[in-house]
Amino acid sequence: MEAAQPAPVKGKRPLLKGIFLLTFIAAAVAAVRFTPIKSYLTPGELGRLLEMSGIWGPAIFILVYAAGVCLFLPGTLLTTLGGAIFGAWQGFLYVWIGAMLGASAAFWIGRTLGRDLAASLVGDRLVKYDEAIERNGFATVLYLRLVYFPFTPMNFGMGLTRVRFWDYFFGTALGIVVGVFIFTFFVGTVRDVWRSGDWNGLLSGKVIFSVALFVFSFFIPRIIKKIKGE
Repeated sequence: MEAAQPAPVKGKRPLLKGIFLLTFIAAAVAAVRFTPIKSYLTPGELGRLLEMSGIWGPAIFILVYAAGVCLFLPGTLLTTLGGAIFGAWQGFLYVWIGAMLGASAAFWIGRTLGRDLAASLVGDRLVKYDEAIERNGFATVLYLRLVYFPFTPMNFGMGLTRVRFWDYFFGTALGIVVGVFIFTFFVGTVRDVWRSGDWNGLLSGKVIFSVALFVFSFFIPRIIKKIKGE
C-alpha cells in the first residue's frame, strides 16, 4: 500500500516551484516553435540519423520520443515518425515504450514542481475531486486515455493531482495501446506499399483493414463515453 499524500507545503516554496514549472513549459514550447528542432523531425532526417546509429537506432528513437513528449511535441507527429521509420510492428513497440517514458517523466516533473502549489490552491469545493482521483486513479486515467484526452497536457496535469504514480502508469500503459497500435499499423502499412512501388497494394486486405481501423479510432471516444454514460 502506498503512503498517504503529504500535507500541502505552505510558504513561498510551492509558488517558486510552480513558477519554475511554468517557465519550463514556456521554454519547451518556445524551443520547439522557434528553433530548428522540428525541422529534424521528419521521416527522412530522423531516419538518416537512426540509420547512422546502427543497433542503437531504436534506443535513440525511444529517447527522442520521450524528450518530445516533455517538450510538448504533438504525439501524432512522433507516432507517425515511428510507424514511417520502423513499420507497423516495431514502430508500435518503440512508440509505446517512448510514450511511456515520456509520460512518466512529464508526470514526475509536474508532481515535483507543481503539486505543492496545486494542493495549496485546491479549495473545499475542489478537494473532493482531488480525493476522488486518488481513490479511482487507474480508472480515471484509463478512461481519459481511451477518449484521447490531449496526451502531454494530461501527463503534466495528472502530476498536479493526488493520483498515485502506479495507478497513472498502468492506466496510461493500457489506455494508449489501442491508439498507438492503430496509428502505427496504418502508417506502417502505407509505408510498406509506398516502398514496394506496387500501388495496387493499396487495395490489399491489409491496407483496407488498416484504413478501417484508423477510421474506427475516431469513434472510440464516442463509444467509450456512451458506455460510461449508460
